[in-house]
Amino acid sequence: MRAYAFPGISPHHLDVDVTSDVTALYEEGVTARRAAFPAAWADELREDVDAAFREALARPGGAVGRGPHRYYVEIHPEQIRGFVDLVEHPWVRSVCTAVLGPDHRIVELGFDVPLEGAVNQPWHRDFPMPGETRRERRLTSLAFNVTTVDTEEDMGPFEIAPGTQWDDGPEFEHGMFPHKSLYRRYEERAVRTYPQRGDISARTALTIHRGTANRSARSRPVLVLGVDGPDAANGERHDMAVTRRYWETLPHRVRSHLNCPVVEELVPVTQKHTIEGLVMGDA
Repeated sequence: MRAYAFPGISPHHLDVDVTSDVTALYEEGVTARRAAFPAAWADELREDVDAAFREALARPGGAVGRGPHRYYVEIHPEQIRGFVDLVEHPWVRSVCTAVLGPDHRIVELGFDVPLEGAVNQPWHRDFPMPGETRRERRLTSLAFNVTTVDTEEDMGPFEIAPGTQWDDGPEFEHGMFPHKSLYRRYEERAVRTYPQRGDISARTALTIHRGTANRSARSRPVLVLGVDGPDAANGERHDMAVTRRYWETLPHRVRSHLNCPVVEELVPVTQKHTIEGLVMGDA
């Protein structure tokens, strides 16, 4: 494996060789595994996400706005029947180990829902660049996205500007939002993605990206799995938990990477990771 990989990790340590994926994450900021699951698995995921979305909308603080007609909801692992399938997928596990090391931690589970009428988001990254990344050009966390629908052009596809994970400067408001004078750079690089049910993508949330306008009458829910390396602290923004009875059903390997409290009873998550710059959408 190339020098991009976590020190001491080589392909024979992994379930599958993800050399090309690690290279893509460092050079472009995103990679994907097509048809990682059957479409029927994604349909079941959609059922669980829809149920969680209805529950979140019915209580204060259950869903946070990420722009007009666009929401983010954080959930607990046992709300998704396919959670273990996802985190135990050989590609997911291998990418996490290769990029973040053997001690990576699962810290976030949630989903984005662009509804009909969602508008273009401003170009952004999901959090400021960590010092380790700035000094060492090393990635310290990853976000995996799993679509619950077959994405089409009018559904507000995700748009990403490859290679911009290293962009950094004083013109970034809150370290996350580049000034509009830089938008041309991102528009020239922009790539829209059209994942299908069963696909998984992995990205560094530092790569500049945005959700685009949903001009269809359909929602486009996407599951988000957040994973930290030893140096990252994204878990501080999230409140994921598992019940003791669920914990006892998990494989030991999943437990070793699951960074959350074990409780007797789950409390619905009140979302903490708000991104104020996304609330109004792009002008």
